[in-house]
Amino acid sequence: MKNEKNITALNGYLFLLIILLILVGSVTMFLQTDYFLWLFLIPIALILIPGLILVNPNSSKVLLLFGKYMGTVKNNGLFWVNPLYSKRTISLRASNFDSERLKVNDKLGNPVMISTILVWRVTDTYKAAFDVDDYQNFVRVQTDAAVRKLASMYPYDNFADEGLDEDITLRSSVNEVSEALEKELQERLSMAGIEVLEARIGYLAYAQEIANAMLKRQQATAIVAARHKIVEGAVSMVEMALEKLGKKDIIELDEERKAAMVSNLMVVLCSDKDASPIVNTGTLNH
Repeated sequence: MKNEKNITALNGYLFLLIILLILVGSVTMFLQTDYFLWLFLIPIALILIPGLILVNPNSSKVLLLFGKYMGTVKNNGLFWVNPLYSKRTISLRASNFDSERLKVNDKLGNPVMISTILVWRVTDTYKAAFDVDDYQNFVRVQTDAAVRKLASMYPYDNFADEGLDEDITLRSSVNEVSEALEKELQERLSMAGIEVLEARIGYLAYAQEIANAMLKRQQATAIVAARHKIVEGAVSMVEMALEKLGKKDIIELDEERKAAMVSNLMVVLCSDKDASPIVNTGTLNH
């Protein structure tokens, strides 16, 4: 497999001056001398003109001679090359690609909608021009394939009721997933002489058919987690209250009264509504 070969072309401004001198000189000599043989210099100038190439910043010209790769001009400016060369322009600028939203299955088989944002550029013009048919279409197809593979490697989210112990998920592990995506894309696109500058997930959501169910599931999981923290805090507060009352001898409670007090405190602390106090003007037993 061949690699890119950088070549230095001839100064284009010098050849542009030569072409202008040939054209102006031949016409001038013909008008002054009426000697028609001066006009034969004009075809020479016309032959030299196709050899002029203009290379813009962050661009390149791939040169071919009857199907043979001769080299690539990456220097910026006006140059002159063999007029018989065929020329192909390949941009070296960073390109941004936002893939379409794909419906794929995650590691658990749940359908999700996912898309990626890719920043890439060509680093080897020979591979981009000749090792693949259309390097821009190659980027699009391989990006879709890499996203499908990535989605199947990780779950969308980590649910406790499924017994999962996944450290990396598509939703929460943004940096890890982006690194895995970049690595996968670089392996796929290196054969086309393309460097991956950045790759990250641009859109991620459950597919429409399960989105409502998964939203309710996430809400239920959040509620359970919040209740768990509330109960933990309430138990600690009740324990502290009983301990303080016992140490300061404010009131002596038997087991039955302790149970009633614990029950009342737990109701007040764990309820999602404000408690309505009832003033007891009698004894503790009434």
